Amino acid sequence: MSGRFSEETMTAAMRDIATTLGVSAEDAQLLQMTNNAVFALPEAGIVIRIARTHQLLDRVTKVVRLGNWFADVNAPTTRLAPYIEQPIQVRGLAASLWRYIPRHLPALKAEDLGMVLREFHTLGTPPFPLPLWDPIGDARRRLADADGLNKSDYEFLVDWCNHLEPEIASLSEREVQTLIHGDAHVGNLLREPSGRAIMCDFDATCVGPWQVDLAAVAVGERRFGTTGTQRALALSYDFDVTHDPNWGTLREARELKMIVAAVPILATSEDVANEFNRRILSIREKDLKAPWKPFSALRLPHRN
Repeated sequence: MSGRFSEETMTAAMRDIATTLGVSAEDAQLLQMTNNAVFALPEAGIVIRIARTHQLLDRVTKVVRLGNWFADVNAPTTRLAPYIEQPIQVRGLAASLWRYIPRHLPALKAEDLGMVLREFHTLGTPPFPLPLWDPIGDARRRLADADGLNKSDYEFLVDWCNHLEPEIASLSEREVQTLIHGDAHVGNLLREPSGRAIMCDFDATCVGPWQVDLAAVAVGERRFGTTGTQRALALSYDFDVTHDPNWGTLREARELKMIVAAVPILATSEDVANEFNRRILSIREKDLKAPWKPFSALRLPHRN
């Protein structure tokens, strides 16, 4: 399938960026094709993250500012690629560039995530404004870029946003606000050569209730069929989010995010569209146990 944000389009944008930087893209590796198209260029020592939407370009500027601040405070995070003015814009898209970190053993686990989050949540907030946690606003912006979304699903998702919005507002008013990653799961961890576990992917980083960062693993275990990850995270962080009074709202906010993430790219992959349909049907039927598949594990569209 083709589309404005297809693999073909993203690959061409990546090659344009490599040309601008004067580096080779011959060894380019596609790492991810979900909200961002993420390419590793090992020889150049960089990772290129291209936002797959025209509606969220402000996020790229935000993550670049965060990347610079993270270096200043020695945060447990990946670092921006040095000596490159960022963000980079190409073909109407925006990209950030990061240092390439080869895979190192041992494999990262929920225990690592818990320890990293405990440190991350003590960083304080940077000396520049960050958005507040706003899963409803994020969802609505993605719906505005709804490539291939039918009217019935669009209306259902809008209604869900309307229903959940006051609950989110109430939760945010009650709870302590701190720096949160916003998409905290093991897939967003890397291991440095020193062995230190660090976080990556700061598109969703904002200020909000710290419990938000513990919800992704709990919902992922329920939906993706993993076992033991939630307990391991709870033990490592010393808190079980599923026992939090706000758990129902946190769960719904996470599931909404996991569904609307596919909206801008529905037209680029039949497998993504099928998984999207499976997820939204389970929400319509209020089936809290229906299994989902990670978008990152689906077959990517072929280049033309």
